[in-house]
Amino acid sequence: MASVFTHIINGDLPGRFVWKDGQSVAFMTINPVTPGHVLVVPRKEIDHWEQIDTPTFTHLMDVSQKVGRAVKDAFDAPRMGLLIAGLEVPHLHIHVFPAHSLESFDLSKADQDPSPESLDDAATKIRASLHSLGYGEYVAD
Repeated sequence: MASVFTHIINGDLPGRFVWKDGQSVAFMTINPVTPGHVLVVPRKEIDHWEQIDTPTFTHLMDVSQKVGRAVKDAFDAPRMGLLIAGLEVPHLHIHVFPAHSLESFDLSKADQDPSPESLDDAATKIRASLHSLGYGEYVAD
């Protein structure tokens, strides 16, 4: 059975994409720990991160770093957080988010009901930042 992320990637469910390339996508999480929280997800369904092939994992880390630069810029964050939890959805996803303290790394404190407008605004800021950083060809407009 396809994961919820596969349904988002395929357009069967809505998603606020900020990045798309042949191997991966990045979209806004619906439960952000801080505004600007993005998930970087491989198109291929892989459940456990330690089972991914090295070239794909390297690509995901590269995308996470680029998206992280854009999020840091867009939200003037002092630090960027990166987590691979693997417990929420059985499809590898990397959490990239502005980190203001160690509490930012606690996914149990994520906003369970963010406004659609706040998620749209965050996606718009991140896309603009990706463009300004020279990653425009991958920006999901």
